[in-house]
Amino acid sequence: MAQKKKELPYLERDISWMYFNRRILQEAARPHVPLLERMSFLGIYSNNLDEFFRVRIATQNRIAECSDKSTAKESDHAKKLIKQISKLNTEYTKVFEQTIHQTTEDLKKENIFLISDNEVSPEQLEFIRSYYQEKLSGSIIPIWFSAIRYFDFENDENIYLAVKVSRQQGSKQIADYAFLELPVNICGRFIRLPDNEEKSYLIYLDDVIRCCLPLVFEGLGFTDFQAYAFKFTRDAEMEIDNDLRTGTLQKISKGVKSRRRGEPLRVIYDSCMPKDMLRRVLKKMDLDALDTVIASGRYQNHKDFMKFPDCGRSNLKYPQWPSILKKELDGEDSLLAKIQKKDRFIHVPFHNFDSFIRVLQEAAVNKQVQSIKITLYRLAKESKVVKALMAAARNGKKVTVVIELLARFDEASNINWSKKMQDAGVNVIFGVEGLKVHSKITHIKMKKGPDIACISTGNFHEGNARMYTDCMLMTAAPRIVKDVHQVFDFIERPYSPVKFKELLVSPNEMRNKFVNLINNEIKNKKAGKDAYIKIKINHITDPLMVNKLYEASQAGVDIQLVVRGNCSLITGIEGVSDHIHINGIIDRYLEHSRIFIFAAGGEEKVFIGSADWMPRNLNNRIEVITPVYDPAIKEEMKLIVEYGFKDTLQGRIVDGSGQNLFKETEGEKPFRSQEALYYHYIEENI
Repeated sequence: MAQKKKELPYLERDISWMYFNRRILQEAARPHVPLLERMSFLGIYSNNLDEFFRVRIATQNRIAECSDKSTAKESDHAKKLIKQISKLNTEYTKVFEQTIHQTTEDLKKENIFLISDNEVSPEQLEFIRSYYQEKLSGSIIPIWFSAIRYFDFENDENIYLAVKVSRQQGSKQIADYAFLELPVNICGRFIRLPDNEEKSYLIYLDDVIRCCLPLVFEGLGFTDFQAYAFKFTRDAEMEIDNDLRTGTLQKISKGVKSRRRGEPLRVIYDSCMPKDMLRRVLKKMDLDALDTVIASGRYQNHKDFMKFPDCGRSNLKYPQWPSILKKELDGEDSLLAKIQKKDRFIHVPFHNFDSFIRVLQEAAVNKQVQSIKITLYRLAKESKVVKALMAAARNGKKVTVVIELLARFDEASNINWSKKMQDAGVNVIFGVEGLKVHSKITHIKMKKGPDIACISTGNFHEGNARMYTDCMLMTAAPRIVKDVHQVFDFIERPYSPVKFKELLVSPNEMRNKFVNLINNEIKNKKAGKDAYIKIKINHITDPLMVNKLYEASQAGVDIQLVVRGNCSLITGIEGVSDHIHINGIIDRYLEHSRIFIFAAGGEEKVFIGSADWMPRNLNNRIEVITPVYDPAIKEEMKLIVEYGFKDTLQGRIVDGSGQNLFKETEGEKPFRSQEALYYHYIEENI
């Protein structure tokens, strides 16, 4: 009988995501991180968790609830996974609460006091009630619990107060229960009170409302008020990304008994909330057995920490690193002409994103430009990118914009911009049915000289370019530019047979080409040639790519990875993954660039692009990876990856254990890759 092939280790994507988010929480507790930045990391952790429950846990809940016998294996697996995540979430929630307490205590040492309604002075109370009358009166309308059946219309982006109101009527205590939504959109979550003796005072909006409950219920005769915060997370959608077979997905969609899009699946409440009040809250949620109910602290929705007032204390934030305008992309000469002569690159936010804006603005007015084609995934609120494209259309250029309407949580913004572009004469293509367009490419057709292409690892988005590390190649290399043009042809005529000579494009041949590159390293290692793989990426969860990296490690290929988020590899297993080493960086900028380096037997190959190694990117999205040929730019890409791998100050060892340990420095000064890159670029630009 044939021996069964041993299954290689694989860490569940959702478990690895919990480990990643734990790294962010870890950053919020580090003393060397500026205090207000620590507050921001707490907000990021909380916001990430909300989105995770809306999408990933919602998906697992749907699978777990499926009653079809043919999906029993997937259903059982989902139930076990939910329990594992719930256990980790409970553990991390305790750390989260402790970190909030420590951070607010540290704020006091800096004379910033976040006080509660029980701590306000008479003068502060007078200010709060005046503030309520001027800014909030009429914006807060309680809803009686008895008046509704379920929380059907309430938005899970918001925080709510469950309120018990009572009054004495003869010998009886008359009580009723209501809830109200905090109007964070009107005034923010934190209200700054008047300073006193160089001390700054802030108060949660929750506590402002608590102080003003007699005004909220004015005229109803109630004399006693109790209020406790709660929030909930709704099921956003079932994420279809090839984690399951298509047939299984269809069965699950049909087999789910009661899960509807939008149903609450997680509730977080103040642990001091009385049991009778909690019962009322939970009853209106109509929760299932697999849903999550967490007793927490007095305040919920800590994503608002991302907008915590700085009280004028810039010394409690990261020192400014003004973005660098590269000399080679500055001056009066045509940028288009410069790109036609030589490949150029920028690495935002270290380099100024305005260089790309200027390329578009020049293309909009340059009479030698015939057409512009671009893919847009997420757009800034006041997008200079879109304004340049609309100006180009009005100047008679043929402008084509492929916009992804299914960019999660940005759908409304993308639709709004699409209408404006259409009105300006832009040809807007709304993605490809069945394939999300996630590539970041631009094609500029010239009347004279070579055409130009821009290929980026990140969105053409001014806001992202201030917070995300991304690389962009601007090139006139004919074979690359021709392939970029063919990608747009493929988008306009999806599923048509097309071969790309230079680019790695999914869902066409990207996976196979990456597999071939890895196989080549294995072959070269066995032949005694140089063999290594160095990659900087956001996520690696695709089972085939995970197994190929294990195969390369087993052959002795040295593999160095810088992985920000999900990672299904388990390193350090003798004979399987002992040649794989992974660093995960959390720092002031979100690591987002994707760079791939292969030794190729001494003829090193370097690639950049939009794709992570996840099933959705390789199977269900249009992604583009480009080779980098310019020797100087290749060296810059190698430097980015090498700096990332040797980061000991902000990098954690990612090994599948969830420990997130820091690399030992052995007495050396800790190395911080983002800081080193920034000063490298400054020196390079002198």
